Amino acid sequence: MKRIAITGANSSVGKNLLTRIAQGTDFEALAGVRSESVIPSLPDSDHITARTISYDAIEELTEAFQGYQVVVHLAGILIENRYSRYQSANVDATAAVIKAAKQAGVNELVFISVVGADRHSANPYFRSKGEAEALIEESGLTARIIRTPLLLGPDTAGARSVLWSASQPKAKLLGGGNYTMNPLDVDDLSRAVLNCCRAMQAGTRTLELVGPEGILYRDLITRLAAMRGNDITIASVPIWSAKLGAAIGSRIKGGGITPAVIDVITTDETVTHNSAEELGVTLTPLQKTLEKILEQ
Repeated sequence: MKRIAITGANSSVGKNLLTRIAQGTDFEALAGVRSESVIPSLPDSDHITARTISYDAIEELTEAFQGYQVVVHLAGILIENRYSRYQSANVDATAAVIKAAKQAGVNELVFISVVGADRHSANPYFRSKGEAEALIEESGLTARIIRTPLLLGPDTAGARSVLWSASQPKAKLLGGGNYTMNPLDVDDLSRAVLNCCRAMQAGTRTLELVGPEGILYRDLITRLAAMRGNDITIASVPIWSAKLGAAIGSRIKGGGITPAVIDVITTDETVTHNSAEELGVTLTPLQKTLEKILEQ
C-alpha cells in the first residue's frame, strides 16, 4: 500500500481524491489542511489521517511528510485576499513543500498546475503557477506537473458557476462567453493523479490534461440550461468595464476578483497536446459530466 501526503486536501480535488482512497485498498493518505475546522468535512476512513499543516513551519511540515512516498501538492489560490497572495500561496508554499519533502526523504511529487502557466507571463496568476513549476523542475525530485483547465464535478467552483449561470433567464457573461474552454471532469483528474502515484519514472514531466471537447463558454452555459429545461438568453458584460469594476473593488477589499482573474477566466484554453493517454485516463464525455453535475 503506497502512502501519499496531500496538501490542500479540503479542496474539491482533494476531497475527490480522498473519497477514492477511502473506497480502495491501494493507498494510505495524509490529508493536510490549514485549519482544524475543515477536518470534519473530509471523508472518514482508516486509510486517511487528517492533520493541520503550515507552509511557514518547515520542520513541522517535514515531520508531517515523514514515512510518505509521494506528495500531491494541491494547495494554491486563484483569488487573492488580504492574507494570501500569489507569491505566498502559489510560489512560497511550493518551495516549502519541496524543501520539506526532500528533508523527509520523499522523492516523488505530483503538482496540479493550470493550462497557461508561464513564469514569464504578464498575468500574475499564470506567472506564479509557472514559477512554482520552475521550482519543481529545478528541485531534482521525480515529479509530474499536471496542467488543468476548468474543472467540473461535485463541489468544484466551476460547477457552481456554470449551474448558477444556466439557471438564470438571462446569463450575463464576460465578453458574451466567447472564449474556448476544455472542461475536465474532476474524476478524470483524480484518476490521473493516483495513476502517477502508483508508478513514476525518474525525471520531471509537464503534462496537459484537458477534457475531450472544446467548447465556447456561452455554448457550455446554453447546453446546460437546455438540459435543465431553461430557455436562456445570453447577454454580454464588456470585459473592459468588468476589469474597471474589479480593479476598484479589489483595491477597496484588499483582494477578490481582479483584472488579472478576469483575464484568466476569459483566456482561450490553448492546449498543444492532451496527455490523457500517457496518464492512463479514459476521458469522461462532456455530456456525461454535465449529467453528473445536474444529478448532484
